Order: sequence, then C-alpha cells, then structure tokens
Amino acid sequence: MKQFFKLEENKTNVKTEVLAGITTFMTMAYILVVNPVILSSTGMDFGGIFTATALSSLIATFMMALYANYPFALAPGMG
Repeated sequence: MKQFFKLEENKTNVKTEVLAGITTFMTMAYILVVNPVILSSTGMDFGGIFTATALSSLIATFMMALYANYPFALAPGMG
C-alpha cells in the first residue's frame, strides 16, 4: 500500500491517510440522507435513491483513488 500510493514520497503515512479518510467521510455523509430526501419528494423511492447515491459515491471515489491516484472523494450533489 505504501508503494502503490507513494506515501513516503508524499511525506505521509497510513495513520494520517486513514484519519483524513474518516474526516472526509464525516463531512460528506450528509449527502447520503439529503439527496434521497430531496429526490423522494418527486415520488422516487427513498431506498433506491439512497442506494444509488452510496454506490455512485463508492465507485467514483475508488476510481479517483485507484486510477487517478488522487485523494478526492466524489459524491452526487444538488445545485
């Protein structure tokens, strides 16, 4: 993991990266609830929207991590 993400080259360590990931998740977690609340007011299924939001966030974030090697978390948004 250290070699793949070039942690030493970027002057960081696993502990710092895990803490940053938890912090990023906590700041973006509201999207998992807000997005379905807004879209379900149009008659769409809340559970389906929640699942789609979570899966699209997961896939997009993993693509940024594994393909682009950037520490960006992505999620659907409104506005």
